[in-house]
Amino acid sequence: MEQYAIYFLDIILHLDKHLPEIMAAYGHFIYAILFLVVFCETGLVVTPFLPGDSLLFACGALAATAPEGMDIKIVTLIFLVSSVLGDACNYMIGEKLGLAMINSKHSLIKKEHVDKASAFYAKHGHKAIFLARFVPIVRTFAPFVAGIGKMHYLTFAHYNVIGAVVWVTLFVGGGYFFGNIPVIKQNFTLVTLGIVIFSVLPVLWELVGKKIFHKA
Repeated sequence: MEQYAIYFLDIILHLDKHLPEIMAAYGHFIYAILFLVVFCETGLVVTPFLPGDSLLFACGALAATAPEGMDIKIVTLIFLVSSVLGDACNYMIGEKLGLAMINSKHSLIKKEHVDKASAFYAKHGHKAIFLARFVPIVRTFAPFVAGIGKMHYLTFAHYNVIGAVVWVTLFVGGGYFFGNIPVIKQNFTLVTLGIVIFSVLPVLWELVGKKIFHKA
């Protein structure tokens, strides 16, 4: 039983690497799995460990090599819908239950993380919702904190949708056009690390780049 649990956890945490075998085993049911993974990664504040950027990139690459098993249009639409709905759900959880969850004796959420996110919002304003979309972990906490802070929902929705469109287009499109280049396929782990670093650059510019530029 423990062996099966470890295998299942490995599949969840490294779904991007297990996609080909899952596609072979479950066919088009893979779309439902992908929807749930991205929805949970963006919509549930307790599951920030699920794959995000690398999963989108891997799906784009698979859609290029196996269009009969994974349609690029369908997978793009699924990621758009699941990421928008996930952030919306997370916002509502933060708005209705956020403070109670943080103050609970058995809370799985560290209050200092929420405080840091709140300070980030105070410094960068509403565009923090867009920027957070490209940063693993922060992507999961951003809508939760926005809900706690009672950000106007229409403003949140605006940045939520724009962020989702850019995020999905960038990573699924990147996988579709570049994922099957031999050197990238042979070094996928390094490429994934590069994707994470690249995705953090917009926030680093907000935190460091503009400050240096203004000082100069």
